[in-house]
Amino acid sequence: MDDLSPEVIEGLKQTLVLRLAELQALEALSDDDRKPVILDQQSVGRLSRVDAMQRQAMAFASQARRQHEARMITAALTRIATGDFGYCGGCGDPIPLPRLKLDATIATCIECAG
Repeated sequence: MDDLSPEVIEGLKQTLVLRLAELQALEALSDDDRKPVILDQQSVGRLSRVDAMQRQAMAFASQARRQHEARMITAALTRIATGDFGYCGGCGDPIPLPRLKLDATIATCIECAG
């Protein structure tokens, strides 16, 4: 893979590391939104409680997406560390650099992904 020089790999690695740090920061910021919704009708009206429950559900869905992305990033960083980065996990062929620049967590070529 001529396009995937050590400098390019390092740049992609730094991008992945920064995104992982962003995800961890977002995770910490959304802790309050995932707390249980209190069902006390004296302090919170029915509509406010439904709104809080909807916010909580959206926070859990966002958390699941962040956790999935973090797992994908961690797997890509592992592939970088082991020297497998940039090669398709299905057929072993090189993954084109434009595909990796679009999403550095990609582990397969277009043919194997389809």
